[in-house]
Amino acid sequence: MSATPLQNKSNQLMTVKNLTDKSADLYIYGEIVDNTDFKWDEADVMPDDVLNALNQVDGLDELNIYINSPGGSVFAGQAIYNMLSRNKAKKAVYVDGVAASMASIIAMVGDTIHIPSNAFLMIHKPLTIAIGNASDFRKLADDLDSIESGLVNVYKDNLKDGVELGTIQQMMEDETWLNGEEAAKYFNVEVIESKNIAACASELLNKYEKTPQKLVAQVDAKKGGTEPPEEQTNEVDEFEKMKMQNELDLLAL
Repeated sequence: MSATPLQNKSNQLMTVKNLTDKSADLYIYGEIVDNTDFKWDEADVMPDDVLNALNQVDGLDELNIYINSPGGSVFAGQAIYNMLSRNKAKKAVYVDGVAASMASIIAMVGDTIHIPSNAFLMIHKPLTIAIGNASDFRKLADDLDSIESGLVNVYKDNLKDGVELGTIQQMMEDETWLNGEEAAKYFNVEVIESKNIAACASELLNKYEKTPQKLVAQVDAKKGGTEPPEEQTNEVDEFEKMKMQNELDLLAL
């Protein structure tokens, strides 16, 4: 995590690989953030990044979408989900390590969803921070309920037969982390062989309440091995950045 914003949005890890006349691979490896003129981290994924990638693969028969993301902005994630959903290609989603929060919504865009037994899906209620009076907070709560309803509808479309929607809503309330085998009990996903999980070295994972310890350890190990001490003191709090981003979006409603 660099404390200096990247001014060139072309420096990104939202990439298109293995492009042929029939298929392509898209990689969403980073936090989901709103469109801005700069990036705090080159791995951040904006809706514009996805739009640019989809323009490169327009008209293809198949898209393979690889996800390793801690989530992020609700509104950016919804935009990305909707853009991918509108693409007419058959979409196969692969959760390479983590699809948490809004990344789990994006994962649901797949016609098929593949999760290794040792990868993770995380679902929870949308959240934000705010300043204001009682009326402001009442409106904010209503807005959050409306946003949650939209997220619930996405999960609903991907539920296994017999799973009650109320079960998923309670899991969102509780912030629930599911490995591949657990996710397959609730959602229409295919569990594939366990693999070496790609590290998702985002501080955002440290800020969720129930992040599995082995993921926290991965973040700490990656951070300790790559960041000099002087940069750590200037580090942006990723969780607060995400919440502030959602707050600004909610104020625009």
